[in-house]
Amino acid sequence: MTAVQFSTPRSFSIHRRIIVLAVALLLAAAVVLVLFIHDYAERASARAFDRLLAASALTIASAVQVENEAVVVEMPFAAFAMFSGQDRVFYAVEDPDARTVTGYADLAAQMPETISADPSFVDIDYRGERVRVASVGRLISTVNDTGWVTIHVAETQNQRGALANEILSNAIVPVVVLTLLAVGLVWFGISRMFAPLTKLERELRARAPDDLSPITVPVPVEVGHLVSALNGFMGRLRNAMERVSGLVAEAAHEVRTPLASLRAQAEVAMDEPDADALRRRVGRMHQQAIHASQLVNQLLMEATISHRLENQEIETTTIAAVIEEMHQRLDPDRADRVKVDLADDMGRAPIRGDRVALREMARNLVDNALIYSDGAVEIAGHIEGHALVLTVSDNGPGIPDDEKLAVLERFRRGRTGATTIGSGLGLSIVSRVVSAHKGTLTLKDRREGGLAVEIALPAARPITPPSSAAALWLAAIVGATLLLSPDAAQARTTQYPAPDGSSAIVMAILGVTDTPLFEAFIAGFQQQHPDVTVIYEETDSLPLFERFLGGDVDPAPDLLISSASDLQVKLANDGHAMAYESPYLAELPSWAHWRNEVFGFTFEPAVIIYNPALISSDEVPRTHLTLAEMLETQTDRFRGRIATYDIGISGVGYLLASQDQTISSTFWRLTSAFGKVNAQFSGSSPAILNGVADGSLALGYNVLGSYAFARQAEGADIEIIVPDDYVLVLTRSMLIPRSAPNPDLARAFVDFALSPDGQAIAAGSTALGSVVEGSEGIWSSTAIAARGRGVIQPIALGPGLLVALDQMRRQRFLDTWQEIVASTP
Repeated sequence: MTAVQFSTPRSFSIHRRIIVLAVALLLAAAVVLVLFIHDYAERASARAFDRLLAASALTIASAVQVENEAVVVEMPFAAFAMFSGQDRVFYAVEDPDARTVTGYADLAAQMPETISADPSFVDIDYRGERVRVASVGRLISTVNDTGWVTIHVAETQNQRGALANEILSNAIVPVVVLTLLAVGLVWFGISRMFAPLTKLERELRARAPDDLSPITVPVPVEVGHLVSALNGFMGRLRNAMERVSGLVAEAAHEVRTPLASLRAQAEVAMDEPDADALRRRVGRMHQQAIHASQLVNQLLMEATISHRLENQEIETTTIAAVIEEMHQRLDPDRADRVKVDLADDMGRAPIRGDRVALREMARNLVDNALIYSDGAVEIAGHIEGHALVLTVSDNGPGIPDDEKLAVLERFRRGRTGATTIGSGLGLSIVSRVVSAHKGTLTLKDRREGGLAVEIALPAARPITPPSSAAALWLAAIVGATLLLSPDAAQARTTQYPAPDGSSAIVMAILGVTDTPLFEAFIAGFQQQHPDVTVIYEETDSLPLFERFLGGDVDPAPDLLISSASDLQVKLANDGHAMAYESPYLAELPSWAHWRNEVFGFTFEPAVIIYNPALISSDEVPRTHLTLAEMLETQTDRFRGRIATYDIGISGVGYLLASQDQTISSTFWRLTSAFGKVNAQFSGSSPAILNGVADGSLALGYNVLGSYAFARQAEGADIEIIVPDDYVLVLTRSMLIPRSAPNPDLARAFVDFALSPDGQAIAAGSTALGSVVEGSEGIWSSTAIAARGRGVIQPIALGPGLLVALDQMRRQRFLDTWQEIVASTP
């Protein structure tokens, strides 16, 4: 017989491993850093010398002239004065016919013609050396022809290498010194780091085996997490041991009596000669067995529920699902006595909690009602405020008022149920489950006799009927509907008096955000500045831009707020914005601010909305391509039922369309599809939302998600698609005009909008979306991005937006768009 040997895993030293690993990482980091510095030095040197080469070539190009139909060049002195003098320099100028005008003909022979004014670079072997050549083109026009003159400037690369080596050598010494210093610090730091663990070890070794009290030894913060976790584990272990000990003790105490009685009855029955007496004794034995079985089941279920509630096994379910699952577990012979009457909204309302515990709560209530009564057991439910109220009623003997609190304790039974077999655990389990779910339990007497157990549990989210928020949206929608008319761009001015009653300080804001929504930001700002009166004038994005440039704004605005970020960037680029170094600027994503002059403060995706009564869930277009295909194949169905922005009158619409055209290869196909279905064009998102919600429109494209999310939350009959291919995200931007009468107030408002308080408003009921990461609220940028699978494409604030605003490009884009959507039958 071969003996099995178990090998003990070899112990190892964490201290030694960390030291070796840290030193290895530091040395590897030093090597990587040196390689990076070497690469950076070469790239920096190449970049610097390339700029000199390009400057030299451009300087020569500027001297190119045409005289008597011939190309002539008078070489500028500055063309070569910028070089160091340590390298060899060559050049060549070729006319459009590839003839060398001046310079080194053999250099020109090795280089191709250049037909671009932008410098291009190439390395070649020339006259026995490696040279770097910069080439630029200069377009010339003669009577007979138009062509390109090519200028080449070449330089050997000795100084490039010398500069790169100088940068590298100057950086290596600090890297070596810092690496050696870091190794010493790591050695010392790790030795100090293990000292608290030794102290903790002595504390634990000195404890008695049954001592599970928390560790109170002072430890550093880093070790504190370990101690906290250890204390938590010992606390859970102590609770588990107490629960097991209590269960064993209670089971031993409570089960002893029915088992002893069962045994006594069995012993007597063994000697009973009378068949009738024997039958009666067997019946009593059966009752005692039922009692013992019920008691054991209740004890085990209580232990299970205690474990689940302690581990917080939370999920979202509904009261209707809990009642249905409980009903399926009832004895079929008694299940027909249970009558369920839940209000529709009660059955659908979500509830967060432990599904098994909630099911057993309902099961214990119904079992008690079935055992202690003969008639029907009624289960009713309704919503009361923010609570889900569940009532289980029976026609049994009820519970006296002086015992209603006592029967909620373990193993306590009322005197009216003393003759009925029971464990005294049912209501105590119910009470514990209700308490764990932060609900309330009430025992009430029924007027017609019996007991009604009423349980109120908090809903998973607030259930509120449409209130002031609905009025807010109604006002926004009514105003938005006006935008469909020719005189839609009329401004609306609202004054918000200073909360402290003063009137000396007034700030004027010109913006495009719907007034009822923007009121939340004004109210939050005035809480921090109660002496400021705010005048808010609401208009459209394009009129805002044109009126500001035309000076047609009274009073003069201290702050401009617009969702047309390209127009805001143009104002800043043209010198109309005041720079401000906000203390919250570092928290903003880089794409949401530009030159400390334009500041984004919201996160708003462009989404697709549809009416679920007109478009089923299985045919919903999830990408821009599938939307185009759906409109192309179902033209008659959607004729006149699709809406999007009129990009000719809406600054936001033009911005989104120009970005769509840049990103998507299907943009013009989708535009053509809009023309085929006779799409409706609007100046605002709320107007489109109104049409989709009332069923006059089937689908809206490129609607601002902020409006759609808030409208859906208010109960509008719309569904929202966050596209699966890409999602355009814009940010409403703030700009302080140079002509602002009160720039300090404008700076204070910018700070507020970017602060946690302002971002909480954006992420709250306004649904505008918080652009700062980590903001609290249901409409944070993270929460919004998680609603779809598409690639998030933020529209970055910067000069790139100016390209689409070029007058000729914009007019050509609008003409093409109008021609497609208007000419398609």
